Amino acid sequence: MSNSEMDRKAVNVIKGLIMDTVRTANSGHPGGAMSSADFAYILFRDFLRFDPGDARWFNRDRFVLSAGHESALLYALLVLRGILGLDDLRAFRQLGSKTPGHPEHDMTEGVEATTGPLGQGFAMAGGMAVAEAFLRAWLDEETAGHFTYVLASDGDLQEPVCLGSAALCGRWGLGRLIVFYDSNKVQLAGPTERVDTTDYKALFESMHWQVLEIDGHDHGQIRRAIRDGQAETDRPTLIIGHTVMARGCATMEGSEATHGAPLPDGEISATKTGLGLPDEEYFLPEDVLTHFRARFDELSAARAAWDQTLAARLKTPEFARKWTEATQPVCQRSLTWPTFETGASVPTRKAFGLCLNALAGQLPGLMGGSADLDPSNQTEGFRKTHGIFHALKNPLGRNLCFGVREFPMAAMLNGMALHGGVTPFGATFLVFSDYERNAIRMSALQGLPVLHIFTHDSFFVGEDGPTHQPVEHVSSLRLIPNLLVLRPADARESAACMAVALRQSARPSVLIFTRQGLPVLDLPEDLEAHVAKGAYIVHEPEGGPETLLLASGSEVHLALEAARALPERKIRVVSVPSMELFDEQPEAYRESVLPRAVTRRVAIEAGRSGLWYKYVGLDGKVWGVDHFGASAPASKLKEKYGFTAARLIEFIKAD
Repeated sequence: MSNSEMDRKAVNVIKGLIMDTVRTANSGHPGGAMSSADFAYILFRDFLRFDPGDARWFNRDRFVLSAGHESALLYALLVLRGILGLDDLRAFRQLGSKTPGHPEHDMTEGVEATTGPLGQGFAMAGGMAVAEAFLRAWLDEETAGHFTYVLASDGDLQEPVCLGSAALCGRWGLGRLIVFYDSNKVQLAGPTERVDTTDYKALFESMHWQVLEIDGHDHGQIRRAIRDGQAETDRPTLIIGHTVMARGCATMEGSEATHGAPLPDGEISATKTGLGLPDEEYFLPEDVLTHFRARFDELSAARAAWDQTLAARLKTPEFARKWTEATQPVCQRSLTWPTFETGASVPTRKAFGLCLNALAGQLPGLMGGSADLDPSNQTEGFRKTHGIFHALKNPLGRNLCFGVREFPMAAMLNGMALHGGVTPFGATFLVFSDYERNAIRMSALQGLPVLHIFTHDSFFVGEDGPTHQPVEHVSSLRLIPNLLVLRPADARESAACMAVALRQSARPSVLIFTRQGLPVLDLPEDLEAHVAKGAYIVHEPEGGPETLLLASGSEVHLALEAARALPERKIRVVSVPSMELFDEQPEAYRESVLPRAVTRRVAIEAGRSGLWYKYVGLDGKVWGVDHFGASAPASKLKEKYGFTAARLIEFIKAD
């Protein structure tokens, strides 16, 4: 091997820190972290471009630890970078520490993505590489040109979300994406050969990747592979590093027992002796720090030079405009929206398409697409107008053709948001939100303002039948913390919901639209302000209400028809586009909309009924759909399931 004595010592010190970190917590994953240590060390010491004094520098290289269970390795490297201290390692996996069990980007400087569920870190890195390629073309290479690196495990590559995103990365020519696959051939339950005999070299080459196979412990081979990855501009690069699980362990090297549990004290002592380390906890000698930080002056100088170049370019009005577009938060911008004629019949998915086209002209960094449903999701106009993205052929193309890959789409959108500089959206049918669910959850967990667009929101899908007719999906999405779910009543509320979604800076939004046409309603002025409160009054009876009728989405117009047909019931109709926003309002506002004194309450929504009882009370009534649909024209299902004004009137009258 071509490992220098000082490099070997540094890697061994990192392994010692990994073993101590996991032992102190009595929880964690030392084996994979140790097998990956050689590559991660070489990358961080010799190649990764960052500012030692500013972990969030705009043009830093991104490093994503997709194998999030190897977090002890990343934290040890962040100690060597000076971001964390040894006390942070001692607090590994403890409440309130900067070193949670899996890396979380909002808790720890130097962590680019929250990686827990395997495969999603890989996909998010692909999204980062998309944003980098677009911004490099939008600005210039010196301002916004960098690499995205990934450390992935056997488990990552076994997750379909990883391979789905890999196919897209290859198709899009993301040449600045470099992935190290730590192929140690062991996973938690045992050897990988029990479950996977895939030829990943052949597979990734078939997906238009450059694939390099190396000894993942040989520093010379690692360096050459990284340089070869940097030199390949047409394709992303997969470096298959053949490694040994828990490399360096005294007696447990290669064992699955090292994967998900601390090493025994005796094993740690014997391993440290074999690695030439003293048998003491958290050993970190000064010469290792000095060696690791040998490039820091050079890195700081490069950042200073970048600042000077940026300042000079900002004197050019056109560049300054583009820089502002890339860096000014969307939530701070004033946007204009289409108008709609009262009484017209407009599917809210069509309203979304019109809003999307209007928005695209105002936000040059708006990027996204549909999971092979462009005409149905109303993203076809966006694609035709703004072009199809390809990192080499059309890097300023803004439509991403995801194909039938809902989960990879949502995860890659997260990566785009994490990178910054672009506004990501993705669209599919609501019933397929189940395929995206964990990535949507990761959007919410990371506080990313991603736009998740869903159309065909109920049994009104019709002839496609129960497999494509969402029933529980809106309620299910409402259960995810820090997720804004918006189901607009008509075209005007659709525009207002999109405006509200784009005001979010620290949470994603789900926007849910109909297939069928809905009447454009006569709604209050300043509609965005009303929608921003989650629920508001759209019909008030003379003399005040004796009945409260709540509805969302396609059922609001039914509620209005029923209220007008039953003047004697003195019905107040409340549109509820977002339960989350309404629940966040001050008690006084909530009381003004839903006064406690009015106990006769009804709610209607073409989906599961359960969540509505928090508003109508146990004595209230909910007209919902708590069963699967059927294959039939939507008009027939509408009558069968009772989603007509006449049936709603009967329901209200049947006290």
